[in-house]
Amino acid sequence: MIGLLQRVTSAWVDIEGERVAEIGRGLLVLVGVERGDGASQADRLLQRLLGYRVFPDREGRMNLGLGDVGAGLLLVPQFTLAADTRKGRRPGFSTAASPEQARRCFDHLVQQARRRHPQVGAGRFGADMQVGLVNDGPVTFWLQVPASDHLCPGTRSQGRRK
Repeated sequence: MIGLLQRVTSAWVDIEGERVAEIGRGLLVLVGVERGDGASQADRLLQRLLGYRVFPDREGRMNLGLGDVGAGLLLVPQFTLAADTRKGRRPGFSTAASPEQARRCFDHLVQQARRRHPQVGAGRFGADMQVGLVNDGPVTFWLQVPASDHLCPGTRSQGRRK
């Protein structure tokens, strides 16, 4: 599972002209689900996001996490993060999870985030979204939790491609 996190002063998601989620200071995280990802990857990614120290302390060092500064978390599904871009001029998506698996994993991530953090917004899986942000810094990190064979609840095993 992949999380591309950006420290923001504000971020929002619009769908068909309607604002469906927004945060002030916090983290905007674009989430990609890879083949083989499951609940354990979603839980580990969330653990890392909630504790990742990307906010400055009094000395200006990145030593504080979301909870330390009372910041928001905006999760946005983005299947293109799981694309295989190693060769050619067109991305391949054989490394991405199926839409069913990805939806369950993203929904699990959002559900768990809302249980563990007071300020969580989310984009809508499968929707054509317009995502806006004011990047703070800019500070951007790529977090990746390796896939396994333990899938999100309710998802059938699809086997791993070699």
